[in-house]
Amino acid sequence: MAEEKVGRDGGVGGVQSLRRAFELLERLADTGGEASLSELAASSGLPMPTIHRLIRTLVQLGYVRQNTNRRYALGARLIRLGENASMQFGAWARPLLAELVEVTGETANLAVLERDEVVYVSQVPSKHSMRMFTEVGRRVLPHGTGVGKAILSQLPTEEVRALLSRTGMPAYTDHTFTDPDALLAHLAQVAAQGYAVDESEQELGVRCVAVPLTGTPAPAAVSVSGPSGRLTLDAVSRIAPLVQATAATLSTYLEESA
Repeated sequence: MAEEKVGRDGGVGGVQSLRRAFELLERLADTGGEASLSELAASSGLPMPTIHRLIRTLVQLGYVRQNTNRRYALGARLIRLGENASMQFGAWARPLLAELVEVTGETANLAVLERDEVVYVSQVPSKHSMRMFTEVGRRVLPHGTGVGKAILSQLPTEEVRALLSRTGMPAYTDHTFTDPDALLAHLAQVAAQGYAVDESEQELGVRCVAVPLTGTPAPAAVSVSGPSGRLTLDAVSRIAPLVQATAATLSTYLEESA
């Protein structure tokens, strides 16, 4: 199919080019690192001249960078857009998190997966004097957190293995999963029950129940966390359905906004 030309009024051709540019950015993100022009052409099905023209423009704008090995990766200019989008989503979610705090009495969090890290984008703290120290903007590896495990439970096994291979699995506590096969078996259980529990895997004395958002453009999860003495296993069984309801509402919002 011949490529439609961009008209002076930015008509159909301009819209098509814009759509293709965003598709290339998403394909670069899916690589988890970098890609060559030929790899992008193979994965997108676009002609090489079209790939070259779009990538050259994206490089000039700072949304893509060319590495010294002549392969391409996402550019630094996307960081500001991604951070602002995450924070705006976090701000929208705060009232729902506040409701979760009211009914559970513990801190509520919202986190998204950015590249290979989980980033906390919104939080409403518990009213208790003893509460969690996770703050908005904190980045952690997903294998050692409730929100991270909830997110990973929604990803294909090969993607999880590739991520773990890139990040490694450092032990934050004696309870952290450090073996990929053991974690993958655990993630199957998480997917089956619909929520993950962090049993002092990130921080000693802390328990967290986390639920993944589903059908959303970006992997994300909502959680409730607190001291193990207050957030007992009995409390988890009571709180999990409440977190699932909040996750379902957030998922619906993101699906409608996509």
